[in-house]
Amino acid sequence: MLPGETVALLALLAHVVIVFVATVLISANRRPAAAIAWVLTIVFVPLVGILVFLLVGFGRLPPSRRVKQREVSELFLARTQGSTAQNRADWPDWLGSAAQLNENLGALPMVGGNSARLLEDYAGSIAAMAAAIDTATDRVHVQFYILVSDSETAPVFDALRRARERGVIVRALSDHVSGLLLPRRRETRAAFEMMGAEWLPMLPLRPLRGQWQRADMRNHRKLLVVDGRIGFTGSQNLIAASYLKPKNLRRGLRWRELMVEFEGPVVPELDAVFITDWYSETGVLLPLESRSAPLPGPVVASPVNAQVVPSGPSFENDNNLKLFVLMLHQAQSRISITSPYFVPEESTLLAIVTAASRGVEVELFVSEIGDQKLVHHAQRSYYEALLKAGVAIYLYREPTVLHSKHFTIDNDVAVIGSSNMDIRSFSINMEVSVLLHGHDIVRRMRLVEDDYRAQSRRLDLDEWLARPLGQKIGDNLARLTSALQ
Repeated sequence: MLPGETVALLALLAHVVIVFVATVLISANRRPAAAIAWVLTIVFVPLVGILVFLLVGFGRLPPSRRVKQREVSELFLARTQGSTAQNRADWPDWLGSAAQLNENLGALPMVGGNSARLLEDYAGSIAAMAAAIDTATDRVHVQFYILVSDSETAPVFDALRRARERGVIVRALSDHVSGLLLPRRRETRAAFEMMGAEWLPMLPLRPLRGQWQRADMRNHRKLLVVDGRIGFTGSQNLIAASYLKPKNLRRGLRWRELMVEFEGPVVPELDAVFITDWYSETGVLLPLESRSAPLPGPVVASPVNAQVVPSGPSFENDNNLKLFVLMLHQAQSRISITSPYFVPEESTLLAIVTAASRGVEVELFVSEIGDQKLVHHAQRSYYEALLKAGVAIYLYREPTVLHSKHFTIDNDVAVIGSSNMDIRSFSINMEVSVLLHGHDIVRRMRLVEDDYRAQSRRLDLDEWLARPLGQKIGDNLARLTSALQ
């Protein structure tokens, strides 16, 4: 055998061994579609595939962080007497089991007697958070995936500064990688240092300090809690509505969001999510409010039952995925979904298509334009199947980017939070959602959806099928990348 042939044979054998070993390792506890995608990547581009897998192929946080999550979850379960939800006679038959599922997975119960105010206006949401901070007497907890001091977020930073001057403790968390990729990081750090607040990065990537996990695994949560009395969560990051990116400014892009302001027993449950992440980043476990007696809350005309649903790779289960799929299968008359990044995994897509096929009125609100090209094209690859099943797809008109994340089921239940209906939010990102029950809150959510519909154009199946071949190819190729998880 010639030397060249020997080298080729050895290379082929090495390739076969690598693929075999990769197949065994990758397929363990991974969805078949994702495993196949990874194996094919390594088969066709072995060196690049192996490198990428080592960077982003591991689906859970390091063991030390998962241990902390379990420790805190056990404390959560020990401090509560269980659900304090109200108006159970009005619950749909399935809601009790959904609440039990969420408590088993996320350790936080359904609680009643809450008020919930929807905040649709970007600047109005910032103003509401600033006003709440100005009432703080003890502590303010701030946690946003993106947290930037700029001209539009100045009201919140000014209120935090005033709170510190009153002696209020201010703790803040923001995602490490997102902060590196956006402007004004130094100005933001300086603002926190000058006011004397504690500001820490979430999931930092600092290999030399031993801080490392999957590089694209991010803490995507958005919440703010004042004294354990007033809480905010939803889709909005704390940054200017253009995200300060030159290309967005040139195109005139502005983000539309939906936040919710809570008062009542659900607020300490939101604070528990912050306390968990603070413990993960610092090793310091802040005091948990006792739940031995009902917390005082506002007397509201239409109280809302609410359950905080934390999810992410610190848990052993895909908490939000299980909740969302359960709800989709239980819908009887109407499903309305708003998700800026709609890249569902198999069970979610099947639940949506099945619901539409069995006569449920299903609608999906997405943006006409996308700020992330690859994700936007992957998202578009699902439209044909949805349209053929009878799902109404509404494209929110540019230059607004519809970034809200919520959905409603029938006239009974809503979910609002930071979670998109995509593979990343289900398995890779740390998210927080709130499950809401109450006819009044769902009615108000319907008004938001009605406004979206008025600002959108409905996608037609024939129009979609007639789009250029190049777009179809790009969409389908982008879809393949979504399985690499």
